[in-house]
Amino acid sequence: MSCRRVVVFLSAAELGPALARLVASRAEKALSSGAHSFSLGLSGGSLVSILSKELPAVPDLDCSQWLVGFCDERLVPFDDPESTYGLYKNQLFSKINIPEDRVLAIDPSLPVSECADDYASKLSKAFNTEQMPVFDMLLLGMGPDGHTCSLFPDHPLLQESRKTVAPISDSPKPPPQRVTLTLPMVNAARCVVFVSTGGRKAPVLKQVLEGGDGPILPAALVTPTQGELFWLVDEPAAASLALEVERPGPGAKL
Repeated sequence: MSCRRVVVFLSAAELGPALARLVASRAEKALSSGAHSFSLGLSGGSLVSILSKELPAVPDLDCSQWLVGFCDERLVPFDDPESTYGLYKNQLFSKINIPEDRVLAIDPSLPVSECADDYASKLSKAFNTEQMPVFDMLLLGMGPDGHTCSLFPDHPLLQESRKTVAPISDSPKPPPQRVTLTLPMVNAARCVVFVSTGGRKAPVLKQVLEGGDGPILPAALVTPTQGELFWLVDEPAAASLALEVERPGPGAKL
């Protein structure tokens, strides 16, 4: 069971640099321990702009041994504004020294089920394992409905226990066809970091972190088996929380 840390920042502007420092420190930790790579899973939404601004600003950041995948992806061409890979390619990858062949993207030309199987194979090959691939770090967002990755409330995919990557053809949020990491794959990671900002997220953040009436939301099902779990949030998102939280000063290390 993971040890959960809820860390509250005054604003999203303070959260961004702290997230970048956390990613960089975990990368340094993985590589200094003798690992051949640092594996990072990215999500879309506000994380794209946060990381694209803050990661390149980290001094002496070396991404040449990073291996980057995606926690979920929309089945659209890479030049479509909905493509998470396309957004990161245009906004981040051109600013950091990550080799193109170390970014694992889906093949959007395939039907959705084949695309998911193909992406699972890419991950297995990149991680050189026939078991569950284990990411060093996954960066996740959460929707106002409590979904994360493309795992939505009351969806059958929440029960998936064998696959590492699954297709979804009926996403309640467009576009409908996507591929997503499954809960077992997410919970196998060494470190999972949620980022949630804005007052619109306050009610669902309280439900996910503190519980309450109704079904358990997908984001609350993310409990890394042996890894760390961070929730990095700003004050507006944390406004309704009653639980004990951390409030680090500017420049603090997590």
